[in-house]
Amino acid sequence: MPLEYTGIRVRDLARSIRFYTEGLGLRRGPTGRMAAGGTWQELQDPATGVVLELNYYPGDPPYREGDELDHLGFRVDDLDATVARLVTLGARLRIPAFSEPPERLAFLSDPDGVWVELIERRSEELPPTSRPGS
Repeated sequence: MPLEYTGIRVRDLARSIRFYTEGLGLRRGPTGRMAAGGTWQELQDPATGVVLELNYYPGDPPYREGDELDHLGFRVDDLDATVARLVTLGARLRIPAFSEPPERLAFLSDPDGVWVELIERRSEELPPTSRPGS
């Protein structure tokens, strides 16, 4: 299960994009809206490929210094089995599995309360005649 990225919570998305791109050389990648509201922006280190995900939640939800780490994202092969295993190890299921094609996602917190996102990328099921080379 590779660590896919680190997500941090930001108060001003444009300011943070400028800081990490102009100041530290990260490059803008995909962006999108979260099903629960909010916006995310991926920034990638061109040298290592490591991704920093900026998460912005509108409406000024409570924010204290130290809240910047939003969550850690891990790619998994079997979302349901991984959730079950982590719960037996003390994780708390925060947001049950849901689909946001082409992925299934779930959010848990570790025993200390750090949020962990599990990402299961689903391959598109194509009939044999539609697959490349067939």
